[in-house]
Amino acid sequence: MSCVFCAIASGALPATRLHEDDRVIAFLDLHPWRPGQALVVPRAHVQHLADLDPGTRAHLLEVGVALSAALRAAVGAEAVHFLVNDGRAAFQTVPHVHLHLVPRRPGDGARLLARLLTWPLHPLLPARREALDALGAKVRAARG
Repeated sequence: MSCVFCAIASGALPATRLHEDDRVIAFLDLHPWRPGQALVVPRAHVQHLADLDPGTRAHLLEVGVALSAALRAAVGAEAVHFLVNDGRAAFQTVPHVHLHLVPRRPGDGARLLARLLTWPLHPLLPARREALDALGAKVRAARG
């Protein structure tokens, strides 16, 4: 399977899953900009947001909104960036629609735009699976 998100959705690759249903899957990002960063991904392989059916597009955002509250509680964040890079020129590194949920705190030092602009040159080190799984359990517990 050439698409990493399709492989995660099918179960061929591991991920710390936070939510899944028949239309989308959400999991912790292996290369987070901030602790607790999650991705919400449609199960259907679609590269551009405009090509995603309207119902799934709306559902993607609804799942993101629901997860954002759990992420805030799990990592003590005050805010969450909702970010979609729609196409290669917008720094979409995986050609499959995905919504980034990036927990933020005042003064956390993360400069989101700077990270986006340097992403291809300075990839982040992957998070450890054990740490992701422990955090995933906290997020799922915060959702109730």
